[in-house]
Amino acid sequence: MKLRVIRPGLLSSIQDGGRTGYQKHGVIVSGVMDPFAHRIANLLVGNEGHEATVEMSLRGDTWEVLEDSLLAICGADMRPLVEDRPLPLWKPVWVRKGACIQFGGSREGARAYLAIAGGFRVTPVMESRSTYLRAGIGGYQGRALQKGDELAADNPPAQAQRLFASLQKQAGGEPFFAPEWSIASELFPRYDARPTIRVLRGNQFDWFTEESRANFFAKPFRVSSQSDRMGYRLEGNTLERTHPNQELISEAVTFGTVQVPAEGNPIVLLADRQTTGGYPKIAQIISVDLPIIAQTKPGDLIHFREVTHAEAERLLFEREQLIWQAKLGIQLKYM
Repeated sequence: MKLRVIRPGLLSSIQDGGRTGYQKHGVIVSGVMDPFAHRIANLLVGNEGHEATVEMSLRGDTWEVLEDSLLAICGADMRPLVEDRPLPLWKPVWVRKGACIQFGGSREGARAYLAIAGGFRVTPVMESRSTYLRAGIGGYQGRALQKGDELAADNPPAQAQRLFASLQKQAGGEPFFAPEWSIASELFPRYDARPTIRVLRGNQFDWFTEESRANFFAKPFRVSSQSDRMGYRLEGNTLERTHPNQELISEAVTFGTVQVPAEGNPIVLLADRQTTGGYPKIAQIISVDLPIIAQTKPGDLIHFREVTHAEAERLLFEREQLIWQAKLGIQLKYM
C-alpha cells in the first residue's frame, strides 16, 4: 500500500501518539492534535490505534494511490473526492491503484487524519514517528509533506488483510468501495464553531482577580490567527492578576494547560507545547475535550465550563469504554 503527494495541503505531517519519556531532556512530546480521530481512523483499518497517520490542517492534500490501499479518514470534513465522488468519512475504504484522492478546505473542524492499514512506514526517532517541525526530526524527513513525497505502509495485521480482501472483492470495477457500517453515532464528535470546553481549575487560579475568574467562565474567547500546533492564543477577554508582579518558578505543563501571560490573553498549550512554563495556569482542559479544542479554527469562539476531577474521570472512563466497544465491533466485522 503506497500513496504519493500530488499537491500538498496547508500543513500536513506524519504524527502518532507522541514522543513520551524525553521531556526531562527538553524534547517535546509532539504527536497528534486530535487523539480521538487518530485512534478511530487506525482502528477502522485494523490497526491497534497508535500507528502513524497523516494529520492535515485546514486544507488537505491531493494524493495519488500507487497501490491498492485500505484507508480511513476521520476528523475534520475536508470533502475528500475520488473522480468527483465523495469519499466517506469515519469508515474503512478500499481504494484502487491509480485513483486520485483530492481533499479541499475544511468544512467542519480543523484537522483530518488519514490512516492506512499497517500505519505509515517512517523511521522512529526516540520511539516515535511523530514529526517535530521546529526541530526537524521524526515523520517524513522531519518536515511537512511536499509534492512528490511517497508514503508506504508497514505490513498490515491479519484482520486488516481480511477486510482488504473483502472490500476489494465487492468493489468490482469501482475506484473505491466502503462498507455500509460505520462507528456508532454516540462516538461521532461535534465540531462546533462555538464549543464549550470543560476545564479543571489550574494551580494558580487564585492568582487572578475575582472579576477575571468570573469572566473566564462567563465570557467567550476568540481563537486568534496567531495560533499553531504549539498553542492557541485567545482574544477578547483580558484576565488580570491580583498581584501583577508576582513571579512563578517554571513548572511542568501538559496538553490543554491554559496559561496567562502578563498582558492577560490566555494561551492554550497543545501538542507541540514546551516542556515547562513560567506563566500562571488558570485552568486545565480535561482529556475528553482535548480533541474538541484541537478541532477549532482561528475566529471560532470558545466558552469554558468548570467541572470536578470526579466528573472529568467519569467522562474519560465512559469515552474509553465506547472506544473499546467500537474496537470490538470493528474486529467482529473483520472475521
